[in-house]
Amino acid sequence: MRYRISENEVKWAQETFGLIEKKISAECDRIGSRMPYIPVDGHYHDMGEEHLTWWTNSFWAGILWQMYHALGDKKYADSAVGLEERLDKALEDYQNLDHDLGFMWCHTSVAHYRLLKDERAKLRGLHAAAILASRFQPAGNYFRAWNTPGESVAIVDCLMNLPLLYWGSEVSGNDSWKRLAMAHADTALKEILRPDGSSNHIIKYDTETGEVAEKPGGQGYGEGSSWTRGLAWAVYGMSLSYRYTGKQEYLDAAKRTAHYFIAGAAVNDYDVVIDFRAPREPVYYDNTAAVCAACGLLELSEHVGEYEKELYVAPALRLLHRITERFCNWNASEDGITTKGSARYHREEDREVPIIYGDYFLVEAVLRLLDKDFLIW
Repeated sequence: MRYRISENEVKWAQETFGLIEKKISAECDRIGSRMPYIPVDGHYHDMGEEHLTWWTNSFWAGILWQMYHALGDKKYADSAVGLEERLDKALEDYQNLDHDLGFMWCHTSVAHYRLLKDERAKLRGLHAAAILASRFQPAGNYFRAWNTPGESVAIVDCLMNLPLLYWGSEVSGNDSWKRLAMAHADTALKEILRPDGSSNHIIKYDTETGEVAEKPGGQGYGEGSSWTRGLAWAVYGMSLSYRYTGKQEYLDAAKRTAHYFIAGAAVNDYDVVIDFRAPREPVYYDNTAAVCAACGLLELSEHVGEYEKELYVAPALRLLHRITERFCNWNASEDGITTKGSARYHREEDREVPIIYGDYFLVEAVLRLLDKDFLIW
């Protein structure tokens, strides 16, 4: 076991994966190649019919590929390929795509190519990487996040999209994509991540000069606060940038952010709130941040020395135990596993609800502990 966990932890992970397998199998039979987001009355609608370019539309495919890799059941691969093929229209409608091409095509085409060496999947992934590369802003050295006219912003989330470019560089031999990814990561070190380990969500730029104009609160509590899912993106994203580049500054940044996240989680006994710098009341949870951070901590542990690994593996386990003990719905007749996920602090309709990416990171984390995962990023 690459994480050197105890026999009791292995047993817990095996039992948890047994619950996951039962639930995901039932969901796969129900929803096939649909694109789930947030269940309504216990059931997913097809987000692909409403908004084909929505950034979460591939997390279900990511779950399916992880399950296929772990179990070899073809029904998971078939549903994942069906979802991937639906996204061809999104590639054609590229003007409505934003920076989240990594989330969308790492979990579909890149995963497909890595596992089955499908050449059509490879071309789709490279097409998506080229679109993402076209969003790079030389004045400021960052990838433009959204398409709001007259506005150009960089956000911490994009650290998780950079692996599409690292993969694309490896597969195509186009080193320029890797250089662009590193340029954005370097800008994140300077402008998005803070010296104390906390993180901004959004950086607004002057579109002509590339100078920083504003650092608004974004999806956290407010300006200067500490949105926990953004912190999780930073822990995991910087760890992945280190994996692909070996640049020490990325590893150091991942550690700082990890330490800040662990401290914030420990205050609430590893129940993770939406923002670590928000009023103590009311309490709003975001378990998508918790499971994403757990994956990031496990990734980080793979890049440090033997006697440092426990600093990251132990809190990852604490986070996962809290989720499975308090915040999981294992009813196979209902959709969604990880409850009380929150897209943002100040919007009630998607606060403390099951969200598909929470389930993806839970599946990945448990499979990591069992050495049954594969690198999807």
